[in-house]
Amino acid sequence: MAKKQLIMEKALELFADQGFKATSVQQITEHCGISKGAFYLSFKSKDELILELFDHFSMQDLSEIDYLVKNSETKTLLYDFYLAMFHSSQQHSDFAKIFIKEQMHTLDEKFVNKMQSFDRALEEGILAIVERLYGEEIEKIKYDLIYCIKGFLNTYSQILLFSEMPVDLDLLAQSLVEKTNVLAKHTTIPFVTKEMAQMPPATEEITKEQLLEMMEEIMEEITDSIEKESLILLKEHLVEPSLDAAIVKGLLENIWKNPHCKWLSYLLRRYWEL
Repeated sequence: MAKKQLIMEKALELFADQGFKATSVQQITEHCGISKGAFYLSFKSKDELILELFDHFSMQDLSEIDYLVKNSETKTLLYDFYLAMFHSSQQHSDFAKIFIKEQMHTLDEKFVNKMQSFDRALEEGILAIVERLYGEEIEKIKYDLIYCIKGFLNTYSQILLFSEMPVDLDLLAQSLVEKTNVLAKHTTIPFVTKEMAQMPPATEEITKEQLLEMMEEIMEEITDSIEKESLILLKEHLVEPSLDAAIVKGLLENIWKNPHCKWLSYLLRRYWEL
């Protein structure tokens, strides 16, 4: 396991047990079995570590949505989306609970910008889903529908986080698919316009150099031969394009299965417009 990943995982265990504020860098390094110097080679501060955790969970969600939009069957797309998002909420529940409980003591400009960027990217993903599902039928109310779906995610996630009863994610996803379909088919009075939604690009255009640097870092961390070989071929194609689109999609599918590569796969799809 890469040292940076180790620090993030062990720190999250401590944060879940005693909170952000009560956890010191010293405690994190002792829990990891590393020196403070090793910690500061990976993160400049505890606040930067928290931002990296937020980035990590956000990237996982956005890459998952992008994958579903491009690969799920139309008839199951909305169900797959809700199920994936609530499954993610359960997996990341410790971080989310601490965030809500402590009101995030590092709400500086950098963190606010990250939250806004994630929110815009989420809206872009939901927009792609509703346009694929309903087409021109919802043209006038699609931005209202985006806000309704975001509301479903936010509200029902509270149940996952704080209910002491087990939650049937399959039933929850089915229920919200039904509700969303009712809204899409029967809403007649639009409120949110494109101008009100204000959906500028969620992420800055990434450069080839940045992608190559990311590839180099990931290749040092992964050991699976298929994924590593796929990364090598993708890197060569990025430097000097030579592969058919179908082959590139297959290679991206290979690396997407690795948690370390999901965000890279998402960025490469956007870069090549696949």
